[in-house]
Amino acid sequence: MASSLTSFQLTKSVNKLHTGVVSYTCKYCKKCFRNLTDFKRHERTHTGGKPYVCKYCNKCFSRSPSLKLHERIHTGVKPYTCKYCDKCFSQYPSCKRHERTHTGETPYTCEHCKKHFTQYSSCKTHERTHTGVKPYICKHCDMHFSDLSTCKRHERIHTGVKPYTCKHCNMPFSNSSNCKQHERTHTGEKPYACKHCNKCFRQYIHCKQHEQIHTGEKPYTCKYCKKCFRKSTDCKRHERIHTGEKPYTCKHCRKCFSQSSHCKQHERNHEEFSLASIVKSFLASH
Repeated sequence: MASSLTSFQLTKSVNKLHTGVVSYTCKYCKKCFRNLTDFKRHERTHTGGKPYVCKYCNKCFSRSPSLKLHERIHTGVKPYTCKYCDKCFSQYPSCKRHERTHTGETPYTCEHCKKHFTQYSSCKTHERTHTGVKPYICKHCDMHFSDLSTCKRHERIHTGVKPYTCKHCNMPFSNSSNCKQHERTHTGEKPYACKHCNKCFRQYIHCKQHEQIHTGEKPYTCKYCKKCFRKSTDCKRHERIHTGEKPYTCKHCRKCFSQSSHCKQHERNHEEFSLASIVKSFLASH
């Protein structure tokens, strides 16, 4: 610790001697900072240091604000309240995003097709449907994804981790959104209302897809033949006709399929055949 402090002090002294301004230089990439806190936070991006520990589950974080947000999962503290419906949130950005479902505000615009979004991250993810960029890679199978959350959800297929639990029946889930949607089957909550006919939905995506029936909008375009679709999943499925891609593999015989449903049906055929063989063998032996 003493040598680290000496290093900080030496960096300060050298930079101040040459520039007259106190600054700290990262020893890994030579980037300079005037603020010691910013400097330490930056160096952790190189070292992977996570000095902040959750007092409830011992999970570690590189930044104090990230720890504070995480601990609210345990405490249930939700200090931010929607000014339209009094729904509470643990994070300020989540509250603002929710408020836009009331106001209809869509401040982020796709630079390719001018479609509007309530969230910056949703806009960036959508833009990748135009560019084809998939910067996130599964560390288990090298499959590529256009957004980090989808990549993390996919990785849980490999690990089997299910960190989210229904507070009504304790059923575990691999992702937060599925857990929330499931909990609404207990509560009956349908927070998303169609702005054309006021029909209500449990999921935001289902509400948006329903609204497209009213508007006729088909925002997803095949990059090979320009056919348009209402759903991103339908568009991706169609594009595989052009590419021949078959990302779904049978766990019994490794046969590949372009659609998940076809793969699941094929796997059931194995299981039914296996069961029939067991029954036949049992009957033959008796």
